[in-house]
Amino acid sequence: MNILLLGGGGREHALAWKLAQSQLLADGGRLFAAPGNPGIARHAALVTLDVGDHAAVTSFCAAGHIGLVVIGPEAPLVDGLADSLRAAGVAVFGPSGAAAQLEGSKGFTKDLCARHDIPTAGYVRVESADAALAALDRFTAPYVLKADGLAAGKGVVIAENRTDAETAIADMFSAAGATLVIEEFMHGEEASLFAITDGTHILPFGSAQDHKRVGDGDIGPNTGGMGAYSPARVLTPALQAEAMEAIVRPTVVAMAAEGMPYSGVLYAGLMLTEHGPKLVEYNCRFGDPECQVLMLRLRGDLGEYLLACAEGRLAAMPPPDFAPDPALTVVLAARGYPDVPEKGGAIDGLDAAEATGAQVFHAGTALDDAGALVAAGGRVLNVTASGATVREAQAAAYRAVEAVDFPSGFCRRDIGWREVAREDA
Repeated sequence: MNILLLGGGGREHALAWKLAQSQLLADGGRLFAAPGNPGIARHAALVTLDVGDHAAVTSFCAAGHIGLVVIGPEAPLVDGLADSLRAAGVAVFGPSGAAAQLEGSKGFTKDLCARHDIPTAGYVRVESADAALAALDRFTAPYVLKADGLAAGKGVVIAENRTDAETAIADMFSAAGATLVIEEFMHGEEASLFAITDGTHILPFGSAQDHKRVGDGDIGPNTGGMGAYSPARVLTPALQAEAMEAIVRPTVVAMAAEGMPYSGVLYAGLMLTEHGPKLVEYNCRFGDPECQVLMLRLRGDLGEYLLACAEGRLAAMPPPDFAPDPALTVVLAARGYPDVPEKGGAIDGLDAAEATGAQVFHAGTALDDAGALVAAGGRVLNVTASGATVREAQAAAYRAVEAVDFPSGFCRRDIGWREVAREDA
């Protein structure tokens, strides 16, 4: 079977690395990726495709005898690319455009939760700055402000006081047509729970804990993620079961009942409160950088699971097998990220880093005119390793980081700090 993977970031490199090991590619099958990146090129044939041109993508699938399309990023999903592929008879891993509203619209998800009694924070949806300012009276500091649409993981502001909230509201409504969700602040620790579904059957697919803030100790602005580890042991088996039954399963049932059956990966960002898990938000794709640690731990055939979802036969698949040892990834970002990252910085030492036993996933890299590897994005590399404990995985990842020669890059030095503190206690 031939497989087409869409995307070109660290998440897609991790998926390509794992898909390249799939038995679906046996007997002459090929893995293609568009647009890919220099790391993905080690595992897949890169092709030039405009994912916004649905006809071009479906034509490529027909000409290339593609048996499965895996859509990595959220934007093509929200744009309905999966619908166009299914209409052309192509098996695709990823939800329809209607179902992808779970990520594409914070307000849609909050309203769905309200209709179906899915535990989440109290909220209000507003469509003007005046309405938002008035709505602040219903909440107490800190204030959680969320842009309604896609924001690459950076559309959330947590304002510590009323003045900061009012400033953020003015900024968010500076663009015409903005919609804002204001939520109550939930106390607890966050964790990410992943599940795959064909619209009816659901399988848990691992957990992780992301590190969103740019600076050590979780300070500074939000980013797309500066590192992660898996599993998130704070999400105990009992809490995971509770989250599956109270949050994930009711969501899948509700989406089907409302005529938008959800097929693909469902990534639930959870807050573990004193009253149990509550939904923070949904993503309709594997997280980034959470995908990197999930793929490092997954011992089964990723391709078989994704194809079973696409073909509606997930019920026949066994629970996925993840290695018990934790995995941890450190994001190497370009100087200036998350504001204006410095592009073009030279990168070397990746072979030395991988010689330590780590996997280095390319997130924002390119080749310059001389064929040398350079930074081409904000988050540039994901240095990923495993160990018997999170502390050991952390040490292994940072040993590999030290081998990377990326003078214009930086990273957090405390990825996994919460779990390391629990291990040391």
